[in-house]
Amino acid sequence: MPFAISDKRPALIVHGGAWDIPDDQVDAHLEGCRRAAETGWRLLCEGASALDAIEAAVRVMEDDPTYNAGRGSHLNVAGEVELDALIMDGATLNAGSVAVVRHVANPISLARLVMERTEHVLLAGQGAESFAREQGVPLCSTEALLVGRELERWRELQQDPNWRTPQAFGAERFDTVGAVARDSHGNLASATSTGGTPKKLPGRVGDSPLIGCGAYADNRSGGVSATGWGESLMKVVMGKTTCDFIARGLGAQHAAQAAVKLLAERVKGLGGVIAVDALGRIGAAHNTPCMAHAYVTAEGEIVARIKC
Repeated sequence: MPFAISDKRPALIVHGGAWDIPDDQVDAHLEGCRRAAETGWRLLCEGASALDAIEAAVRVMEDDPTYNAGRGSHLNVAGEVELDALIMDGATLNAGSVAVVRHVANPISLARLVMERTEHVLLAGQGAESFAREQGVPLCSTEALLVGRELERWRELQQDPNWRTPQAFGAERFDTVGAVARDSHGNLASATSTGGTPKKLPGRVGDSPLIGCGAYADNRSGGVSATGWGESLMKVVMGKTTCDFIARGLGAQHAAQAAVKLLAERVKGLGGVIAVDALGRIGAAHNTPCMAHAYVTAEGEIVARIKC
């Protein structure tokens, strides 16, 4: 996949999660990623910032019930939807994130408000929701975020006598969403949004809203969004580690592959990353059966794929 972009040409890649995507859900995952990439790319071609493009792309996937982000997210063991999101500006290293948010349909936009309108990086739980109300962000009910697929899954899990016991990463849905872009000014930005893991305890926070773990962006190296088994991604600081590989001289594709290899070797983790380096080269890698993603080629064509 790696290719070079001219100095003034934007770059964009999005993902819809790394897991074992069933055959009957492949088309929906590909189409959702394609629509997200089209939305972000259109903005970049109109001269929008990388931040604007990735926020818009992620919102498309948060609104799509196919993915475990925004509408369509997992329920925790208490039957609640708790959302996490992170956005980061590679030009300034400013970032904003929210965690354990229950009533916000587009947590990526709330994360951006945290970045731009507060002195903080991360707001969580009721504090994040209070901030949302102060900023005029409409709150929604749990039912508005819930889809029948996840309600049925939650009911089935309750029948398992070990349903409160954490399970190994396997065929469960880990379709976190994310986007990385480089705009016509050469600025990078990255974003990640998720509903977390199935069977998670109330208040659980994974890698997605943590700067350097679920996402990272630095104009001096690259931008990254990660997806997969959050507890393992946190241990290797997946986003920053990928950017560090770029800073050592690897292109985006080789850096993504190196980070996934490290994830497996050091903590037996499973997941994937997408990346754009400072030269506009794009990369994607995963060690799960599938990773839904879409990117824009040097010719401006949008390509949606399930495997790298």
